Amino acid sequence: MSGKIPLTLRGAEMLREELQRLKSIDRPAVIAAIAEARSHGDLSENAEYDAAKERQGFVEGRINEVESKLSNAQIIDPASLDADGRVVFGATVDLEEVANGTNVTYQIVGDDEADLKHGKISLNSPVARSLIGKFAGDVAEVQAPGGLREFEILDVRYG
Repeated sequence: MSGKIPLTLRGAEMLREELQRLKSIDRPAVIAAIAEARSHGDLSENAEYDAAKERQGFVEGRINEVESKLSNAQIIDPASLDADGRVVFGATVDLEEVANGTNVTYQIVGDDEADLKHGKISLNSPVARSLIGKFAGDVAEVQAPGGLREFEILDVRYG
């Protein structure tokens, strides 16, 4: 899997939507802004032109980045995996922190999809790395900045 970027179906869909927006809305808007700024004459002291060119560089760079990610994506549908209850990429895992009984739910996703506020953690995060390959009933130990934390895996779901 060298060079491949793991993505869930939803993550790939979100990147495609962003690419569509960048090409159909953002790129034409920045081209129009450059044309408008050019119409004001002298470009050497034209802050609007400089800002529009900078924005164009950002938009084109992001288009290239998203296209590259999509072309190198390994899209994984957790529902189609035969993981026999193991924690794998794309799985949603219900956990209980052993020390305090707090329950949390995380989905293990690619770096681009990670969003802790929405319960999505990166495959490369310490918590996800400690969970991969384990089953419901297992305890995962995570070396966190505040010390060792233990999580009991309550349930593993796909899809």
